[in-house]
Amino acid sequence: MNQPVEHHLAQLNVARARDDLESPLLSDFMAALDRVNAVAERSPGFVWRLRDAATDIKVGDDARFIVNMSVWKSPAHLEQFVWTTIHKRVYDKKSKWFEAMKTPHFVMWWVPVGHRPTVDEAIDKLAHLTAHGDGDLAFGWSHLPNVKLWISKHCA
Repeated sequence: MNQPVEHHLAQLNVARARDDLESPLLSDFMAALDRVNAVAERSPGFVWRLRDAATDIKVGDDARFIVNMSVWKSPAHLEQFVWTTIHKRVYDKKSKWFEAMKTPHFVMWWVPVGHRPTVDEAIDKLAHLTAHGDGDLAFGWSHLPNVKLWISKHCA
């Protein structure tokens, strides 16, 4: 799928923590959040991220369910951040901190330049991906022909 003209790439990543976010089990993850976000904001192609801490946004009644959302100029920019920065080192430890999910936990979709997606919009995109698989409205890495780092980095 090619990037539409005058569009950026939005992404949502969700997770459910294995314990309370204040627990010792999650302390390394919580300590890494500010560094990862700072690197994202300095990365080429970064446009916007959800400024509220992922740990402060409640989706439903589950306090252990967290969200992360951002917008990038292109899939290549997001790919570089995800797989070649400190983000990758944090990602590699995700099973220590987060439960394995039975449904997709990551979704991407195109947004018009200047659009800032809402959490509700993003959750709807994730639900669409879960129900229908990759398509023009919501997709994962495999739907993008020009990004391949996720394959070599063993993205689940």
